[in-house]
Parts: sequence; structure tokens; C-alpha cells
Amino acid sequence: MSRRRKKSAGNSDGGGVSWMTTFSDLMSLLLTFFILLFSMSNVSNEKFTQAAQSLSSSLIGGGEGIIDGVIVPFEDDNTGTNETVVPAKELEVAELDPALIEIYNRVINFVEKNDLEDKVIITADPKGIYVNVSNAILFGKESASISREGRSVLKSVGKLLNQLDNRVVIEGHTDDIPNAYGQYPTNWELSVGRAVSVLRYLNENEHVNTSRLSAVGFGEYQPLAPNNSEENRARNRRVNIVVVYEPEG
Repeated sequence: MSRRRKKSAGNSDGGGVSWMTTFSDLMSLLLTFFILLFSMSNVSNEKFTQAAQSLSSSLIGGGEGIIDGVIVPFEDDNTGTNETVVPAKELEVAELDPALIEIYNRVINFVEKNDLEDKVIITADPKGIYVNVSNAILFGKESASISREGRSVLKSVGKLLNQLDNRVVIEGHTDDIPNAYGQYPTNWELSVGRAVSVLRYLNENEHVNTSRLSAVGFGEYQPLAPNNSEENRARNRRVNIVVVYEPEG
């Protein structure tokens, strides 16, 4: 009886490309790991592109990336351009005059350095920069007397204003609930009283020049949100310290 010869392992069909299976599995695992990391993070498009480029360079030797199974080229980083990426919330600011944007950036930097991010809200339009301070920080209920916390915030704001030369308008705003008792018979008087209290504090305590200061009360008639909930009413009860922008010429 003849014996069957054993086939040589090196002569098996397809053995020459068996490494592709291992390589494909490795790529799948790396892609899965990368997607998992991405899903757990909150990154910008710019950072995502940089991470994808770095990963592709490590895997296939640079210059190209893999997106949905298709190899695509990446642009060279050394293009010599310095284009600024503007966050979505700052797109409107970016459309303002360059001189006003410079003031806006100075205000933002001051707020960040003095830990005021949770005390004030900074916005801007062609008329100037608005430092929005909630009445909950500045005053008690139905009162125009500045609280201890309010004085602390206004002390920092006064330092900011003394670094600028612009005129400053103090705007008082209320919600739509009638002020039926106390010193102020209507929301008009209450909003004006609060604006004047802030103006006097900035002048008398922080020495902001009186020639730069003015006050106005809008009552309930310029709300930020509909007065249909306590949360919205709280937003509408505020004092805006407006750094007025007056373009030269």
C-alpha cells in the first residue's frame, strides 16, 4: 500500500498573501480604537484633522490618509499661511471694525485673567462692547443698593474701564413684573435707579471719569428673552455696562 505524501506547508495555495489578513485585522482594530477615542472626546475640526493626519502618517508613511476605505492626500502643513480659525460664537464679532475687535479682545482677556467668566457676559455689536452683569449679582430684590458681591465685580470692571478711553453708558433693565411697592413705583424708576447706582459706584469708588459716564433706564422694554419663565426673567434683569465705540472720522 502506497503512502500519501504530505503537502509542504510552504506550497499551500494563497500562502503568499496570508499577511494581508493580519494587516487588515490590525487596521480594523486601530480604526475602531481611534473612533472610540474620538467619540469620547470633544475636539475641534482642526484638532481632528491634525489627529487624523498624524495617524495616517504613522500607518502608511505620510502624505495620505484613509477615509471610509479611500486613500486621500492631506495638505502640507508648511504652506506659509497663518489663517485664523474663528469660533462660531465669535463670527459676528469677527465682522466688526478691526479697531472694535481689538477693544473686544482686550475686554475678553481682562475678564479671563480676573476670573470674571461666571460673573459677566461679554457681547459686541457696531455700537460697542457690552459687559452684561446680572441683577442677581448686583442687587437685592426690588433694590438699587449694590450688594457686597456686586461691589467686588464692579471693582474689577472699574479697573477695566480705566484702561480704556471710551465713553461708557450704564443701561438698567428689568423683567415685566410690575414693581408695585417700595421706593420705585414702576420698572422705569427701578431700572434708572440701578443704572445710576452703578454709575456712582464706578465714579466715586473706582474713579472712572465723570465726563465718560452716563446712565439710562429701559425698564422691561428691551428684554433678552420672552418674559415667560423665571429663568428668562432672570436673564432680563440686568445692567449693561456699554463701552461705546466711536470710529475716528
